[in-house]
Amino acid sequence: MIRAFDAFTLPLLRRFDPEDAHRLAIRALRLLPPGKPRPSDPRLATRAFGLNFPNPVGLAAGFDKNAEVPDALLRLGFGFVEIGSVTPKPQDGNPRPRLFRLGQDSGVINRMGFNNEGAEAVLRRLAARASHGGIVGVNVGANKDSPDRTADYVRLIELFAPVASYFTVNISSPNTPGLRNLQQAAALDDLLARVVDARERVRKNAGDSPLLLKIAPDLTLQELDDVVHIARSRRVDGMIVANTTLSRPMSLRDQAKAKEQGGLSGRPLMRLSTRMVAETYVRAEGAFPLIGVGGIDSGGAALMKIRAGATLIQLYSALVFKGVGLIEDIKTDLVSTLRRTGRDSLAEIVGADAATITAEPWPE
Repeated sequence: MIRAFDAFTLPLLRRFDPEDAHRLAIRALRLLPPGKPRPSDPRLATRAFGLNFPNPVGLAAGFDKNAEVPDALLRLGFGFVEIGSVTPKPQDGNPRPRLFRLGQDSGVINRMGFNNEGAEAVLRRLAARASHGGIVGVNVGANKDSPDRTADYVRLIELFAPVASYFTVNISSPNTPGLRNLQQAAALDDLLARVVDARERVRKNAGDSPLLLKIAPDLTLQELDDVVHIARSRRVDGMIVANTTLSRPMSLRDQAKAKEQGGLSGRPLMRLSTRMVAETYVRAEGAFPLIGVGGIDSGGAALMKIRAGATLIQLYSALVFKGVGLIEDIKTDLVSTLRRTGRDSLAEIVGADAATITAEPWPE
């Protein structure tokens, strides 16, 4: 059924403006019949951040910004879904057009700007599906016009703690002016101190809420040193590596669209984001697990992220080009790798290539 769905929808959606196609995809997912997803192979079960994931393949934030279809996405076979980014107040984001396909490169550029319906609407939807099960993380951001962006993150954690499987503190989107400045050492230390404190305050009534930090792939290694050190000292539960990049690889073929402002994702981000996963892994020294994201469009790419140091992976842009059948393809390839190598779980190979990757020339 999924193959037929992809065969019909992918050519159709490509005829539309990318943002219009995205809205159509959300509407189509609303029409999926209820039911349980096909069980994942037990060998793909993964434990991280105190949570038990049926498989390590997750949907990255940005697709279901307003928590409209998390259960439909879980039924497609994802091991977890991350909704958002959510901001306290509704936000229109940047003017359209703001989403661009780089078809020749299997890449996407976006400058969406945290467009979302705001915390109240998203919270209402998550509360309504709270009894459904499944791991649904909440990616939180700050309003563009906020006088105290750190206070926005604190407020969202207090609001969503009862319904979030985990939180992602997103300070790495390139599309909100000044947001990435929160990755600088002093600002990051203050931010994490306050959000961890907020999480602890609500723990008694809301239960555990693992707290993850999502970083940019454009950090220098010295900046990464600071970020990982602060994340460890403030005892975050994990990191997501990495968000979209402002860089433009020389290999891009769609040079006209490559000039658009915004963050680049998809296959062109694979080498840089994988390098950053490895660099983060060696610095974390096992203090917390990593989610690897950026350019995953095959089982081989997923395996590369895992061997670089990712316990879990996320994808999004590849669905634009390969459809939802990609989810099962990746899981099948991962199981085949375990079977072929005689291993019982993916945990045995997490970070196996990290040292080698960090010794290679820097991706261009």
